[in-house]
Amino acid sequence: MSEKASAIPPDLPLAADPRERLDLLDVALFVRAAQLANVSAAGREFGLSAAVASARLANLERTLGTRLLHRTTRRVSPTEDGEVFMARALALLDAAEAARAAVGRAHAAPQGRLRVSMPSSFGRQHVSPVIAAFLRRYPGVSVDLRLTDQIVDLVDAGIDVAIRIGALKDSTLVARRLAVNRRVICASPAYLAERGTPHHPSDLARHECVILGDQRDWAFVTPAGPLTVRVDGRFVTDNGETIRDALLAGFGIALKSTWDVAPHLRSGALVSVLDSYPLADTTAIWAVYPSRAFVPPKTRAFVEFLGEHFGDPPYWDAGAEVEKSVR
Repeated sequence: MSEKASAIPPDLPLAADPRERLDLLDVALFVRAAQLANVSAAGREFGLSAAVASARLANLERTLGTRLLHRTTRRVSPTEDGEVFMARALALLDAAEAARAAVGRAHAAPQGRLRVSMPSSFGRQHVSPVIAAFLRRYPGVSVDLRLTDQIVDLVDAGIDVAIRIGALKDSTLVARRLAVNRRVICASPAYLAERGTPHHPSDLARHECVILGDQRDWAFVTPAGPLTVRVDGRFVTDNGETIRDALLAGFGIALKSTWDVAPHLRSGALVSVLDSYPLADTTAIWAVYPSRAFVPPKTRAFVEFLGEHFGDPPYWDAGAEVEKSVR
């Protein structure tokens, strides 16, 4: 996108005097500058130099007759008026996005670098095998994929979209559910032959449980009502693949997502137990991004691509191979 051209429609006539009309590009630029705390970074997202971005924001402030941003040499932050304007600006941009979508203008060809963050194991197993297919489908897009088990601040890290698994805690993010995250209690046949098969959740207290982080309370639905079992074990780790390796080696019993163990359940290398007692907490796999305002076509294309790839139900729960391709 050049400094002279933008996919964002020009002036929205909000005032009788053309000199007082708001330009949606200026409004969107203000929102991103406030979110990123950086005018230059916001300008780059719109194909604008730092000087042009600053000039456009100054023009917006003149139009509104108030200062919207506190500026320092390192960062910017909204003024009190800027905070008030931000809420109205997001609503205005959402309305403009809906209007464009209604007439098909939201389907511009995806372009630019897409910054993506997701959990390491899930990304390696279910996303990285199809990144090439995504790039072939959208030749104007490049992908910067960050595989990390840390929760990344999307705005601070400049991430366009992140994949997160479980319950969402940040209500400021826009989320789209991509797939259900079905979980099971499982172990190897060798472990169950040695230690016995649990027939009730309370039996887990007598088993060698492999624990992910601080997740020691496993909650179930039973005919008698909700039941939470405090599990214990000699192996605690923050890595799900390590837990899977321990189970396959015949050590312990664990709570695992089927996206990670489905092939081993199908082969019989692992066996699910306590199937009559569903887990109380249902979780999902989400795509999250910072704002609905002007979601770039590249972001929308990637989220839709993953939704198509995973399927409903997701292919790992439908008996398909992990190496399923997307065309």
